[in-house]
Amino acid sequence: MRAGLRWYAMLFALLGGGSWLLQAWLAINVAHEGGQSTLSGVWTFLGYFTVLTNAAVVVALASSVLGPVGPCTRWFGRAGVHSALAMSIIVVGAIYNLLLRQLWHPHGLQIFADVVLHDVMPVAFVLWWWLGVPKMSLRWADVVRWQVYPAAYFAYVLIRGAWDNGYPYPFLDVPTLGYGWVLLDAIGVLLVFMAVAAILIALARWQVSREAGVSRA
Repeated sequence: MRAGLRWYAMLFALLGGGSWLLQAWLAINVAHEGGQSTLSGVWTFLGYFTVLTNAAVVVALASSVLGPVGPCTRWFGRAGVHSALAMSIIVVGAIYNLLLRQLWHPHGLQIFADVVLHDVMPVAFVLWWWLGVPKMSLRWADVVRWQVYPAAYFAYVLIRGAWDNGYPYPFLDVPTLGYGWVLLDAIGVLLVFMAVAAILIALARWQVSREAGVSRA
């Protein structure tokens, strides 16, 4: 890996990780202000796809910096994992900016964490994916394989919601919409994930063929 890319990955691993911890601290403070426990704040915080995806993105970037020093860094360093996370963080940014941003008005440090996790990290990680991730191993079948993560998250939301009646996003709010509408919403979002995945695979194949052509020239 080129030194510049290593520094880039390190910078955004630190920025993303710091913003993630800041967001966790803010969530705990909100819980305390509402008379709830620290554990309740952490539980609510870990219900968001944004939070889980940014955590995975930070680990993937850190794994690229550290290299394959253990099973965790080897797994997160794989091109397929990076690509699935690129798909996921793109959807994070798109859904937040198109559907959710207007639903609340952060202030203070919350603005910084909000912008980094929803705006900066999606752009930074996709640029990293384009410049720093080898893509020869990616296949069209990955479009389906990568849906394991969002599908697992949907199941996770339903299980959490059945237990505490809390749902992190309005389009997954079972008490308000009912299971039927929530399922339709989930299918619609899954199609968005698949469309983004297909675009990434197409771009990856174009990049690989272009680099192969340059190397033969």
